[in-house]
Amino acid sequence: MAGSTLGTIWKVTTWGESHGRGVGVVVDGCPAGLPLSESDIQVYLNRRKPGQSKFTTKRQESDEAEILSGVFEGKTTGAPISMVVWNTDQQSKDYGNIENVYRPGHADFTFDSKYGFRDYRGGGRSSGRETTARVAAGAIAAAFLKQLGITVTAYAKSIGPYEADPERFNIEERDNNRLYMPDHEMALKAEAYLEEMMAKTDSVGGVVECIIDGVPAGIGDPVFEKYDAALAKAIMSMGAVKGFEIGDGFAASRSIGSENNDRFISGKDGKVEKATNHAGGILGGISDGSQVMFRAAFKPTPSIALPQKTVTRQGEETEIEIKGRHDPIIVPRAVVVVEAMAALTTADLLLINMSSKMDRIVSFYKKEK
Repeated sequence: MAGSTLGTIWKVTTWGESHGRGVGVVVDGCPAGLPLSESDIQVYLNRRKPGQSKFTTKRQESDEAEILSGVFEGKTTGAPISMVVWNTDQQSKDYGNIENVYRPGHADFTFDSKYGFRDYRGGGRSSGRETTARVAAGAIAAAFLKQLGITVTAYAKSIGPYEADPERFNIEERDNNRLYMPDHEMALKAEAYLEEMMAKTDSVGGVVECIIDGVPAGIGDPVFEKYDAALAKAIMSMGAVKGFEIGDGFAASRSIGSENNDRFISGKDGKVEKATNHAGGILGGISDGSQVMFRAAFKPTPSIALPQKTVTRQGEETEIEIKGRHDPIIVPRAVVVVEAMAALTTADLLLINMSSKMDRIVSFYKKEK
């Protein structure tokens, strides 16, 4: 099975299945000397782990990461960093009724079509459980970026039809409610809506917005390795994401050039800045020094208890009621996964960018001498 590795210099390979012994990740390319401990990883994993509220799956996992290699005396060594998170509360018996049935909205049929088999216990590699490994890796990338003054912050912009009001935006509020929305009033309305849908045994989608602050101008390449293209690939690799937009996104298609163009101005100390940021911090695939902002659209959780019509592996029509423990909405736990993927992408492009100009290389090696 190909496709489990992301990155050029900062490479990440995830492994494991939803109902296997555990999930893990190998991070290769992280520079030596970065302060790192398992507690740094745990801060991020705690935001993703299940069982946090009634709006998440009831599966109880501590999601404690073990660092197996690449760290010595509290710092990275430059060697591959291997981490594992053991599965302790999988209940495979809940999936016995779908062994030969394709669940609507899931990867069951496509996985079976490609490989000729599938791990029906929670979806195997297609499960959202795989994102545990991404978050562990992203925590390291975030620590690396912090050393450079770069921060990555995501939050739930909307839940179903309820969207955070920019006038009430408060990032501190994000961690004070169960939906990770930066708007207290809208979070309450969204929670009521979710409870209504849960009572109907249905699910809800939403949008996660992410801000990357501190990225200097000049990150990314102008053709196939655009910064926004790399972000889109990383975010779209998340199983439930059905849409990606950066800056004004699709709204730009309804604008006109004189409104959409970001005017350049002379900022502090004569530094080139923009008066607006419709582009979302990236022009021609290269960062322009302003805040990078993008959004990811998440579909409703496909695992719902409502009876659904489908077919068996033999093509016979049937009806299915999905059992087990599932999130009625993916968005709250996906917020930190979006941060992780954005951090991993940005860290990789920053390392690549170090070799983009001869004077940088010469300057580095002259200092070393």
